[in-house]
Amino acid sequence: MTADRERFVIHLPVRAGDLGGAVRLARVVARWASLLSPADPGETTVSAEDEQGVRHRVFCDLLVPGGRRCLLRADHDGPCARRLTR
Repeated sequence: MTADRERFVIHLPVRAGDLGGAVRLARVVARWASLLSPADPGETTVSAEDEQGVRHRVFCDLLVPGGRRCLLRADHDGPCARRLTR
């Protein structure tokens, strides 16, 4: 690993250049994967490769009516939702 580029692992495992990029990629991959399987994108986390015990939640972890998870980002403002707000 070079000093100018950190590597992060989305727990699928996928690499990205930084934490922000890893979180964005994790959101896209998790949503895409949920269309193909019974994946739970709400449980997606990201960690630095060398600190896999320190995980950063990608989606809000709260349940919405119907028992499914909110699909907004972990630190969203406003009410939870199953769809992105525009």
